[in-house]
Amino acid sequence: MFSRYLEILKARHAARLLTGTLVGRLPNATSAIAIVLFVRAEGGSYSLAGVLAAVYGVANAVGQPVLGRLVDLHGQPRVQLPAAVLAAAAMAVFALTGIDPLPVACLATAAAGLFTPPLEGGLRALWPSVLRREDQIHTAYAMDAVAQEVMFTVGPLLVSLFVAVWSPTAALLALNAIGVLGALSVAVSPPAKAWRSAPREAHWLGALRSGGLLVLLGALFFVGIALGSITVAATAYADGTGGGDSVYAALLAALGFGALIGGGVYGAREWAGPPERRLKALVALLALGYAPLVTMPGPAPMTLLAALAGVFLAPTIACAFVLVDRHAPRGTVTEAFSWLVTTFTVGSSVGTGVTGPVLELLGPRAGFAVPAAAGTVSLLVLLASGGVLAAPRNLGRVAAGSENDPNRAVEPRFSSGDRA
Repeated sequence: MFSRYLEILKARHAARLLTGTLVGRLPNATSAIAIVLFVRAEGGSYSLAGVLAAVYGVANAVGQPVLGRLVDLHGQPRVQLPAAVLAAAAMAVFALTGIDPLPVACLATAAAGLFTPPLEGGLRALWPSVLRREDQIHTAYAMDAVAQEVMFTVGPLLVSLFVAVWSPTAALLALNAIGVLGALSVAVSPPAKAWRSAPREAHWLGALRSGGLLVLLGALFFVGIALGSITVAATAYADGTGGGDSVYAALLAALGFGALIGGGVYGAREWAGPPERRLKALVALLALGYAPLVTMPGPAPMTLLAALAGVFLAPTIACAFVLVDRHAPRGTVTEAFSWLVTTFTVGSSVGTGVTGPVLELLGPRAGFAVPAAAGTVSLLVLLASGGVLAAPRNLGRVAAGSENDPNRAVEPRFSSGDRA
Protein backbone atom coordinates (compact mmCIF):
# COMPACT_ATOMS: atom_id res chain seq x y z
CA MET A 1 0.00 0.00 0.00
CA PHE A 2 2.81 2.39 0.87
CA SER A 3 5.06 1.69 -2.11
CA ARG A 4 3.27 4.20 -4.36
CA TYR A 5 3.58 6.91 -1.72
CA LEU A 6 7.25 6.17 -1.14
CA GLU A 7 7.83 6.33 -4.88
CA ILE A 8 6.42 9.86 -4.93
CA LEU A 9 8.28 11.03 -1.85
CA LYS A 10 11.55 9.76 -3.33
CA ALA A 11 11.03 11.92 -6.41
CA ARG A 12 13.34 14.91 -6.43
CA HIS A 13 11.88 17.93 -4.59
CA ALA A 14 8.58 16.14 -3.81
CA ALA A 15 9.07 15.79 -0.05
CA ARG A 16 10.30 19.38 0.23
CA LEU A 17 7.32 20.77 -1.67
CA LEU A 18 4.79 18.76 0.30
CA THR A 19 6.36 19.60 3.68
CA GLY A 20 6.87 23.27 2.82
CA THR A 21 3.29 23.61 1.63
CA LEU A 22 1.89 21.98 4.77
CA VAL A 23 4.01 24.21 7.02
CA GLY A 24 3.12 27.26 4.95
CA ARG A 25 -0.59 26.46 5.30
CA LEU A 26 -0.32 26.19 9.08
CA PRO A 27 -1.58 29.77 9.68
CA ASN A 28 -4.63 29.09 7.53
CA ALA A 29 -5.39 25.88 9.44
CA THR A 30 -5.06 27.56 12.84
CA SER A 31 -6.08 31.20 12.46
CA ALA A 32 -9.76 30.79 13.29
CA ILE A 33 -9.20 29.13 16.66
CA ALA A 34 -6.11 31.28 17.38
CA ILE A 35 -8.14 34.46 16.79
CA VAL A 36 -10.91 33.25 19.09
CA LEU A 37 -8.49 32.39 21.90
CA PHE A 38 -6.64 35.68 21.47
CA VAL A 39 -9.81 37.79 21.55
CA ARG A 40 -11.05 35.99 24.66
CA ALA A 41 -7.67 36.55 26.36
CA GLU A 42 -7.97 40.25 25.51
CA GLY A 43 -11.34 40.41 27.25
CA GLY A 44 -13.47 40.39 24.11
CA SER A 45 -16.75 38.52 23.80
CA TYR A 46 -17.35 35.32 21.87
CA SER A 47 -19.43 37.37 19.45
CA LEU A 48 -16.49 39.65 18.70
CA ALA A 49 -14.19 36.65 18.39
CA GLY A 50 -16.59 35.07 15.91
CA VAL A 51 -16.86 38.26 13.89
CA LEU A 52 -13.09 38.66 13.58
CA ALA A 53 -12.66 34.98 12.70
CA ALA A 54 -15.38 35.40 10.05
CA VAL A 55 -13.66 38.51 8.69
CA TYR A 56 -10.48 36.49 8.29
CA GLY A 57 -12.34 33.62 6.62
CA VAL A 58 -14.22 35.81 4.14
CA ALA A 59 -11.07 37.72 3.20
CA ASN A 60 -9.24 34.42 2.75
CA ALA A 61 -12.00 33.12 0.46
CA VAL A 62 -11.73 36.27 -1.65
CA GLY A 63 -7.96 36.34 -1.74
CA GLN A 64 -7.24 32.75 -2.78
CA PRO A 65 -8.50 32.92 -6.40
CA VAL A 66 -7.18 36.46 -6.84
CA LEU A 67 -3.69 35.47 -5.73
CA GLY A 68 -4.01 32.23 -7.70
CA ARG A 69 -4.56 34.24 -10.86
CA LEU A 70 -1.52 36.36 -10.05
CA VAL A 71 0.54 33.19 -9.65
CA ASP A 72 -0.58 32.05 -13.10
CA LEU A 73 0.37 35.44 -14.53
CA HIS A 74 3.64 36.15 -12.74
CA GLY A 75 4.96 32.86 -11.36
CA GLN A 76 5.10 31.39 -7.87
CA PRO A 77 8.10 33.10 -6.18
CA ARG A 78 6.93 36.61 -7.08
CA VAL A 79 3.52 36.04 -5.46
CA GLN A 80 3.68 33.30 -2.81
CA LEU A 81 6.50 34.67 -0.64
CA PRO A 82 5.45 38.36 -0.63
CA ALA A 83 1.89 37.31 0.13
CA ALA A 84 3.04 35.14 3.05
CA VAL A 85 5.10 38.01 4.48
CA LEU A 86 2.20 40.47 4.17
CA ALA A 87 -0.23 38.03 5.79
CA ALA A 88 2.16 37.39 8.70
CA ALA A 89 2.80 41.12 9.12
CA ALA A 90 -0.93 41.84 9.23
CA MET A 91 -1.47 39.14 11.85
CA ALA A 92 1.45 40.54 13.85
CA VAL A 93 -0.26 43.94 13.84
CA PHE A 94 -3.41 42.30 15.18
CA ALA A 95 -1.48 40.37 17.84
CA LEU A 96 0.45 43.41 19.04
CA THR A 97 -2.35 46.01 18.98
CA GLY A 98 -5.15 43.78 20.26
CA ILE A 99 -8.85 44.40 19.78
CA ASP A 100 -8.76 48.11 20.56
CA PRO A 101 -9.14 50.06 18.35
CA LEU A 102 -11.58 47.67 16.72
CA PRO A 103 -11.27 49.05 13.14
CA VAL A 104 -7.54 48.28 13.22
CA ALA A 105 -8.26 44.74 14.42
CA CYS A 106 -10.78 44.22 11.61
CA LEU A 107 -8.43 45.60 8.95
CA ALA A 108 -5.52 43.53 10.23
CA THR A 109 -7.45 40.25 10.27
CA ALA A 110 -8.91 41.03 6.84
CA ALA A 111 -5.46 41.71 5.42
CA ALA A 112 -4.09 38.52 6.99
CA GLY A 113 -6.83 36.48 5.32
CA LEU A 114 -6.64 38.32 2.01
CA PHE A 115 -2.88 37.82 1.58
CA THR A 116 -2.77 34.17 2.67
CA PRO A 117 -0.71 32.63 -0.17
CA PRO A 118 -2.45 30.06 -2.42
CA LEU A 119 0.02 27.31 -1.56
CA GLU A 120 -2.54 24.54 -2.05
CA GLY A 121 -3.23 25.52 -5.65
CA GLY A 122 0.46 26.13 -6.23
CA LEU A 123 1.45 22.64 -5.08
CA ARG A 124 -1.15 20.98 -7.30
CA ALA A 125 0.12 22.99 -10.25
CA LEU A 126 3.69 21.82 -9.51
CA TRP A 127 3.02 18.10 -9.15
CA PRO A 128 3.11 17.30 -12.90
CA SER A 129 6.51 18.95 -13.38
CA VAL A 130 7.96 17.17 -10.35
CA LEU A 131 6.57 13.67 -10.87
CA ARG A 132 6.77 13.57 -14.66
CA ARG A 133 4.92 10.26 -14.94
CA GLU A 134 1.21 10.40 -15.59
CA ASP A 135 0.33 7.42 -13.42
CA GLN A 136 1.65 9.15 -10.28
CA ILE A 137 -0.67 12.16 -10.35
CA HIS A 138 -3.61 10.27 -8.84
CA THR A 139 -1.50 9.13 -5.88
CA ALA A 140 -0.04 12.61 -5.38
CA TYR A 141 -3.49 14.18 -5.21
CA ALA A 142 -4.64 11.54 -2.73
CA MET A 143 -1.57 12.12 -0.59
CA ASP A 144 -2.22 15.86 -0.75
CA ALA A 145 -5.83 15.36 0.40
CA VAL A 146 -4.74 13.12 3.29
CA ALA A 147 -2.04 15.60 4.34
CA GLN A 148 -4.66 18.35 4.34
CA GLU A 149 -6.84 16.35 6.75
CA VAL A 150 -3.84 15.77 9.03
CA MET A 151 -2.94 19.47 9.01
CA PHE A 152 -6.43 20.60 9.94
CA THR A 153 -6.46 18.05 12.76
CA VAL A 154 -2.99 18.79 14.13
CA GLY A 155 -3.21 22.57 13.67
CA PRO A 156 -5.71 23.30 16.48
CA LEU A 157 -3.69 21.05 18.80
CA LEU A 158 -0.60 23.15 18.09
CA VAL A 159 -2.53 26.32 18.90
CA SER A 160 -3.61 24.87 22.23
CA LEU A 161 -0.02 23.82 22.98
CA PHE A 162 1.42 27.25 22.14
CA VAL A 163 -1.24 29.00 24.20
CA ALA A 164 -0.61 26.70 27.18
CA VAL A 165 3.18 27.09 27.03
CA TRP A 166 3.32 30.78 26.10
CA SER A 167 0.26 32.93 25.35
CA PRO A 168 -2.37 33.56 22.64
CA THR A 169 -0.26 36.47 21.37
CA ALA A 170 2.81 34.28 21.07
CA ALA A 171 0.73 31.61 19.32
CA LEU A 172 -0.41 34.06 16.64
CA LEU A 173 3.11 35.39 16.08
CA ALA A 174 4.87 32.02 16.12
CA LEU A 175 2.45 30.16 13.85
CA ASN A 176 2.51 32.89 11.22
CA ALA A 177 6.31 33.11 11.35
CA ILE A 178 6.47 29.35 10.82
CA GLY A 179 4.08 29.76 7.90
CA VAL A 180 6.43 32.25 6.23
CA LEU A 181 9.27 29.74 6.53
CA GLY A 182 7.15 27.11 4.81
CA ALA A 183 6.22 29.48 1.99
CA LEU A 184 9.89 30.45 1.63
CA SER A 185 10.91 26.81 1.31
CA VAL A 186 8.43 26.33 -1.53
CA ALA A 187 9.03 29.65 -3.29
CA VAL A 188 12.81 29.25 -3.59
CA SER A 189 12.65 25.59 -4.67
CA PRO A 190 13.84 24.84 -8.21
CA PRO A 191 10.42 23.54 -9.40
CA ALA A 192 8.64 26.69 -8.19
CA LYS A 193 11.22 28.97 -9.78
CA ALA A 194 11.14 27.07 -13.05
CA TRP A 195 7.37 26.67 -13.31
CA ARG A 196 5.53 28.82 -15.83
CA SER A 197 1.86 28.82 -16.57
CA ALA A 198 0.76 28.09 -20.12
CA PRO A 199 -0.22 31.05 -22.30
CA ARG A 200 -3.77 32.08 -21.54
CA GLU A 201 -6.50 33.93 -23.33
CA ALA A 202 -7.24 37.24 -21.64
CA HIS A 203 -10.67 36.89 -20.03
CA TRP A 204 -12.06 38.57 -16.94
CA LEU A 205 -13.70 35.32 -15.77
CA GLY A 206 -10.39 33.48 -15.84
CA ALA A 207 -10.85 29.87 -14.73
CA LEU A 208 -14.58 30.38 -14.15
CA ARG A 209 -15.32 30.39 -17.87
CA SER A 210 -15.07 26.58 -17.78
CA GLY A 211 -18.47 24.92 -17.45
CA GLY A 212 -16.92 21.74 -16.09
CA LEU A 213 -15.10 23.66 -13.38
CA LEU A 214 -18.32 25.43 -12.38
CA VAL A 215 -20.04 22.05 -11.97
CA LEU A 216 -17.20 20.83 -9.75
CA LEU A 217 -17.34 23.97 -7.64
CA GLY A 218 -21.09 23.57 -7.23
CA ALA A 219 -20.74 19.95 -6.11
CA LEU A 220 -17.84 20.64 -3.73
CA PHE A 221 -19.75 23.58 -2.23
CA PHE A 222 -22.30 21.12 -0.83
CA VAL A 223 -19.56 18.74 0.31
CA GLY A 224 -18.17 21.71 2.25
CA ILE A 225 -21.61 22.30 3.77
CA ALA A 226 -21.66 18.67 4.90
CA LEU A 227 -18.28 18.96 6.56
CA GLY A 228 -19.10 22.25 8.28
CA SER A 229 -22.47 21.04 9.52
CA ILE A 230 -21.20 17.82 11.02
CA THR A 231 -18.80 19.66 13.32
CA VAL A 232 -21.68 21.72 14.77
CA ALA A 233 -23.98 18.73 15.09
CA ALA A 234 -21.20 16.84 16.87
CA THR A 235 -21.02 19.62 19.46
CA ALA A 236 -24.72 19.27 20.27
CA TYR A 237 -24.43 15.49 20.44
CA ALA A 238 -21.44 15.69 22.80
CA ASP A 239 -23.29 18.08 25.11
CA GLY A 240 -26.33 15.83 25.10
CA THR A 241 -24.32 12.78 26.19
CA GLY A 242 -22.70 14.70 29.03
CA GLY A 243 -19.27 13.86 27.64
CA GLY A 244 -18.58 17.41 26.53
CA ASP A 245 -15.21 18.14 24.97
CA SER A 246 -13.88 14.59 25.23
CA VAL A 247 -16.74 13.12 23.17
CA TYR A 248 -16.55 15.98 20.68
CA ALA A 249 -12.80 15.49 20.25
CA ALA A 250 -13.30 11.76 19.77
CA LEU A 251 -15.87 12.30 17.02
CA LEU A 252 -13.68 14.78 15.13
CA ALA A 253 -10.63 12.54 15.54
CA ALA A 254 -12.66 9.64 14.16
CA LEU A 255 -13.71 11.71 11.14
CA GLY A 256 -10.07 12.60 10.48
CA PHE A 257 -8.94 9.02 11.00
CA GLY A 258 -11.55 7.77 8.56
CA ALA A 259 -10.43 10.31 5.96
CA LEU A 260 -6.82 9.25 6.53
CA ILE A 261 -7.61 5.59 5.96
CA GLY A 262 -9.87 6.25 2.98
CA GLY A 263 -7.41 8.58 1.29
CA GLY A 264 -4.53 6.21 1.95
CA VAL A 265 -6.30 3.24 0.40
CA TYR A 266 -7.62 5.30 -2.52
CA GLY A 267 -4.20 6.63 -3.46
CA ALA A 268 -2.47 3.28 -3.12
CA ARG A 269 -3.88 1.94 -6.38
CA GLU A 270 -4.57 3.09 -9.91
CA TRP A 271 -8.23 3.33 -10.83
CA ALA A 272 -9.66 2.46 -14.22
CA GLY A 273 -12.55 4.27 -15.84
CA PRO A 274 -13.36 7.96 -16.19
CA PRO A 275 -12.88 10.06 -13.03
CA GLU A 276 -16.21 11.81 -13.68
CA ARG A 277 -18.07 8.57 -13.03
CA ARG A 278 -15.84 7.73 -10.08
CA LEU A 279 -16.53 11.11 -8.48
CA LYS A 280 -20.28 10.47 -8.61
CA ALA A 281 -19.80 7.10 -6.89
CA LEU A 282 -17.58 8.63 -4.21
CA VAL A 283 -20.01 11.46 -3.46
CA ALA A 284 -22.88 8.96 -3.26
CA LEU A 285 -20.89 6.87 -0.78
CA LEU A 286 -19.98 10.01 1.17
CA ALA A 287 -23.66 10.99 1.52
CA LEU A 288 -24.55 7.39 2.44
CA GLY A 289 -21.84 7.36 5.09
CA TYR A 290 -23.30 10.42 6.79
CA ALA A 291 -26.82 8.97 6.97
CA PRO A 292 -26.32 6.54 9.94
CA LEU A 293 -25.24 9.43 12.17
CA VAL A 294 -28.91 10.41 12.61
CA THR A 295 -29.41 7.27 14.72
CA MET A 296 -27.23 8.89 17.44
CA PRO A 297 -26.22 5.75 19.38
CA GLY A 298 -23.93 5.87 22.41
CA PRO A 299 -20.48 7.53 22.22
CA ALA A 300 -18.54 4.37 21.32
CA PRO A 301 -20.68 3.26 18.33
CA MET A 302 -21.14 6.91 17.34
CA THR A 303 -17.36 7.26 17.12
CA LEU A 304 -17.24 4.24 14.81
CA LEU A 305 -19.97 5.75 12.65
CA ALA A 306 -18.03 9.02 12.49
CA ALA A 307 -14.94 7.14 11.27
CA LEU A 308 -17.08 5.48 8.59
CA ALA A 309 -18.49 8.86 7.58
CA GLY A 310 -14.98 10.22 7.03
CA VAL A 311 -13.72 7.38 4.83
CA PHE A 312 -14.87 8.80 1.50
CA LEU A 313 -14.00 12.46 2.12
CA ALA A 314 -10.32 12.41 1.10
CA PRO A 315 -10.97 10.20 -1.97
CA THR A 316 -13.72 12.60 -3.08
CA ILE A 317 -11.39 15.57 -2.79
CA ALA A 318 -8.54 13.75 -4.53
CA CYS A 319 -10.77 12.76 -7.45
CA ALA A 320 -12.00 16.34 -7.70
CA PHE A 321 -8.38 17.51 -7.99
CA VAL A 322 -7.92 15.39 -11.11
CA LEU A 323 -11.03 16.87 -12.70
CA VAL A 324 -10.06 20.44 -11.80
CA ASP A 325 -6.80 19.95 -13.67
CA ARG A 326 -8.72 18.65 -16.69
CA HIS A 327 -11.30 21.40 -16.85
CA ALA A 328 -9.19 24.43 -15.96
CA PRO A 329 -8.78 26.61 -19.08
CA ARG A 330 -5.23 26.87 -20.34
CA GLY A 331 -3.04 29.04 -18.15
CA THR A 332 -5.43 29.10 -15.15
CA VAL A 333 -4.53 25.95 -13.23
CA THR A 334 -3.46 27.67 -9.98
CA GLU A 335 -6.48 29.95 -10.04
CA ALA A 336 -8.77 26.96 -10.67
CA PHE A 337 -7.42 25.04 -7.69
CA SER A 338 -7.66 28.18 -5.57
CA TRP A 339 -11.34 28.53 -6.51
CA LEU A 340 -11.85 24.99 -5.24
CA VAL A 341 -10.29 25.95 -1.91
CA THR A 342 -12.50 29.03 -1.70
CA THR A 343 -15.67 27.12 -2.58
CA PHE A 344 -14.99 24.41 -0.03
CA THR A 345 -14.23 27.01 2.66
CA VAL A 346 -17.38 29.00 1.95
CA GLY A 347 -19.46 25.83 1.89
CA SER A 348 -18.07 24.78 5.25
CA SER A 349 -18.92 28.19 6.70
CA VAL A 350 -22.47 27.99 5.33
CA GLY A 351 -22.86 24.52 6.82
CA THR A 352 -21.74 25.81 10.19
CA GLY A 353 -24.16 28.73 10.02
CA VAL A 354 -27.16 26.70 8.83
CA THR A 355 -26.84 23.84 11.30
CA GLY A 356 -27.06 26.05 14.38
CA PRO A 357 -30.67 27.15 13.74
CA VAL A 358 -31.57 23.60 12.64
CA LEU A 359 -30.35 22.26 15.98
CA GLU A 360 -32.31 24.85 17.92
CA LEU A 361 -35.54 24.26 16.01
CA LEU A 362 -35.47 20.51 15.37
CA GLY A 363 -32.82 18.99 17.61
CA PRO A 364 -29.57 17.03 17.15
CA ARG A 365 -31.00 14.35 14.84
CA ALA A 366 -31.97 17.01 12.32
CA GLY A 367 -28.50 18.49 12.71
CA PHE A 368 -26.94 15.21 11.61
CA ALA A 369 -29.41 15.03 8.71
CA VAL A 370 -27.85 18.18 7.23
CA PRO A 371 -24.57 16.55 6.07
CA ALA A 372 -26.43 13.62 4.51
CA ALA A 373 -28.79 16.03 2.71
CA ALA A 374 -25.90 18.21 1.55
CA GLY A 375 -24.06 15.18 0.20
CA THR A 376 -27.20 14.12 -1.66
CA VAL A 377 -27.55 17.57 -3.24
CA SER A 378 -23.89 17.40 -4.29
CA LEU A 379 -24.61 14.12 -6.05
CA LEU A 380 -27.66 15.62 -7.76
CA VAL A 381 -25.51 18.48 -9.06
CA LEU A 382 -23.11 15.97 -10.60
CA LEU A 383 -25.90 13.85 -12.07
CA ALA A 384 -27.72 16.85 -13.53
CA SER A 385 -24.56 18.20 -15.12
CA GLY A 386 -22.94 14.96 -16.19
CA GLY A 387 -22.69 15.97 -19.84
CA VAL A 388 -20.87 19.18 -18.99
CA LEU A 389 -18.45 17.45 -16.63
CA ALA A 390 -17.67 14.70 -19.11
CA ALA A 391 -17.05 17.11 -21.99
CA PRO A 392 -13.44 17.51 -23.14
CA ARG A 393 -11.66 20.43 -21.56
CA ASN A 394 -11.79 23.63 -23.57
CA LEU A 395 -8.21 24.83 -23.65
CA GLY A 396 -9.25 28.18 -25.04
CA ARG A 397 -7.86 30.19 -27.90
CA VAL A 398 -4.54 31.84 -27.12
CA ALA A 399 -4.22 35.26 -28.69
CA ALA A 400 -0.95 36.46 -30.11
CA GLY A 401 -0.56 38.78 -27.15
CA SER A 402 -1.53 36.46 -24.33
CA GLU A 403 -1.87 37.64 -20.76
CA ASN A 404 1.15 35.80 -19.47
CA ASP A 405 4.32 33.99 -20.48
CA PRO A 406 5.24 35.67 -23.76
CA ASN A 407 7.76 32.89 -24.39
CA ARG A 408 4.87 30.41 -24.60
CA ALA A 409 6.35 28.01 -22.06
CA VAL A 410 4.37 24.82 -21.80
CA GLU A 411 2.65 24.25 -18.51
CA PRO A 412 3.27 20.64 -17.41
CA ARG A 413 -0.04 18.94 -16.85
CA PHE A 414 -1.88 15.73 -17.67
CA SER A 415 -4.80 15.18 -19.95
CA SER A 416 -5.07 11.49 -19.54
CA GLY A 417 -8.30 10.38 -21.07
CA ASP A 418 -9.84 7.73 -18.88
CA ARG A 419 -6.93 7.40 -16.46
CA ALA A 420 -6.55 9.54 -13.35
